[in-house]
Amino acid sequence: MYAEERQQAIAVLAADRGRVSVAELSEQYGVTTETVRRDLAVLERMGLIRRVHGGAVPATALTTIELGTSEREHSHAAEKDRIAKAALDYLPPTGGSVLLDAGTTTARVAAALPTDRDLVALTNSVPIAARLSGNAGARLHLIGGRVRGVTQAAVGAEALRALGELRVDVAFIGTNALTIGHGLSTPDPDEAAVKRAMIAAAHRVVVVADASKVGREDLLRFGAIEEVDVLVTDTGLPTAVHAELTECGIEVAIA
Repeated sequence: MYAEERQQAIAVLAADRGRVSVAELSEQYGVTTETVRRDLAVLERMGLIRRVHGGAVPATALTTIELGTSEREHSHAAEKDRIAKAALDYLPPTGGSVLLDAGTTTARVAAALPTDRDLVALTNSVPIAARLSGNAGARLHLIGGRVRGVTQAAVGAEALRALGELRVDVAFIGTNALTIGHGLSTPDPDEAAVKRAMIAAAHRVVVVADASKVGREDLLRFGAIEEVDVLVTDTGLPTAVHAELTECGIEVAIA
């Protein structure tokens, strides 16, 4: 295979998968990792991909466009359901406290919370608060602030002040994107500030994200990869990425 043919194939593969790794491309095409990196450099100059730690993502993966809750609700729904169920393994014992970030995956975690375990549940999400209001085992606290229409999440100074006073056992955090180099990221600065404060408030940070989010980067980083204790994701996570995350000290749970 000529270099141009291989590069075209890599660009197509990145678009289909959402992420490609240097190690996997090296094995697939029978070339050295140095050759793959040169291929990726060529494709990046052409504007077809963006290089990230250990591989590349499509050029369109780095974006400031944010989908609303209704658009995201049905995306990767089966994977999100499995992730939510697996995330329950990381709940604190009876009497503990959980902080639930806004998002469609964290909303599924909230819906799956047991009703027979006494937990303090805090959230800045209007939909999550509505779901938890009928849970007999949850002592619900709604974090206030300006509500963003896109995510239906409370943000701004009031939310940040409230989070600054908190210390919780576990925070379940959603993310628009996750890479080792850029960490956890999202398009909106107000959302980023709240998510950053949630991470700071938690003894343990459990990120719940389907595999399509991994390998993507958004505009604003709200957490370094080292701040993540657990990533609960699905079987779409590439083996090489799983290994890289584990090497960073993250417990990776596959649902």
